[in-house]
Amino acid sequence: MTLKRLRGLTTAIALLLPLCDAATAAEVKVADAAPSAATVVNNSGARSLGTMSSRIKDLANVEGVRQNQLLGYGLVVGLNGTGDTLNNIPFTKQSLQAMLERLGVNIRGQTIRTGNVAAVMVTANLPPFGTQGTRMDVTVSALGDAKSLQGGTLLVTPLLGADGNVYAVAQGSLTINGFQAEGDAAKITRGVPTVGRIANGAIIEREIDFALNRLTNLRLALRNPDLTTAKRIAAAINDFIGVPTAEPVDPSTVQITIPEKYQGNVVSLLTEIEQLQIEPDLAAKIIIDERSGIIVMGRDVRVSTVAVAQGNLTVTISEAAQVSQPAPLSRGQTRTVPRSRVGVQEEGKKLAMVREGVSLQQLVDGLNALGIGPRDLIAILQAIKAAGAIQADMEVM
Repeated sequence: MTLKRLRGLTTAIALLLPLCDAATAAEVKVADAAPSAATVVNNSGARSLGTMSSRIKDLANVEGVRQNQLLGYGLVVGLNGTGDTLNNIPFTKQSLQAMLERLGVNIRGQTIRTGNVAAVMVTANLPPFGTQGTRMDVTVSALGDAKSLQGGTLLVTPLLGADGNVYAVAQGSLTINGFQAEGDAAKITRGVPTVGRIANGAIIEREIDFALNRLTNLRLALRNPDLTTAKRIAAAINDFIGVPTAEPVDPSTVQITIPEKYQGNVVSLLTEIEQLQIEPDLAAKIIIDERSGIIVMGRDVRVSTVAVAQGNLTVTISEAAQVSQPAPLSRGQTRTVPRSRVGVQEEGKKLAMVREGVSLQQLVDGLNALGIGPRDLIAILQAIKAAGAIQADMEVM
């Protein structure tokens, strides 16, 4: 009896195993056929990114809460002979003379041959609500013919805004991500040694007034303008507050009237609504970068029924010089005669059918089945678009 039971159990397991394998394969097939949010086709093939909701905080900015760009001109000293050539860069020499005169050193009419000074431009972004005494990062870029800023120190440099006022002052030692070394017959450069960065190298001296809590209306600016996304954001805010306070003004703006309970406490309102989750809508668009061979397609790209065939035409030209030797006693001359060989080879592919209304994943699989590279994919997509078979915008970068 025991042996019969074991044989029956073995038979049952053997019958169930194919069903489990088939179910697993079905699950894999369904997972592979699921539409993706975006597919990137490059030199390594295609990848799919999943669909998910996003926070309002990641989709929109509060109008008025923004960075401000600052710019300044200064001098970097302490370079190991890699600075500007003063005879070739007059503004570096003038700046050095003016700085020394302010310090009580008069060098007018004197010959200066130092190579340890470089004129630089200093750039920074003033963060929103930056207060006096706080620090921010700055970027220092060579303005003259300096070879490297490694080991240099930026002297006190005022940073001005677009209105001409000084908002910060920068100074400190530079950090360079590149280097340069050269000899009489060789030279090696890694990175960009003429650009450096100073972490916390500037002190904010002037604040920009922006009374956020006193506002009676808020405007959210969408990073990717879209009517559907703006409407969804307004609906999510109204559902959360309970009264219709948010209204989409245009594809890039959602206006919010501050409710009475949040009057004078706008920060509390923003911290609550920016965590709301919505699913952004994407326009059907294809982005092509011909320089790098990258293709990015949105999930809503659809194609009408179209047949595609692609063939590569290869033309090979080879040159080989041959010597023409005259016969003995013929008074001829030995000459070099060029010989050219021209070969034409065409590698044709089968005609592939793309069905109407296929998903993005099926479209990518069909194009990949042709066995072609990104360069040919770009030409095929442009040809399909010219035929009117792609329902999407195509943008070539």
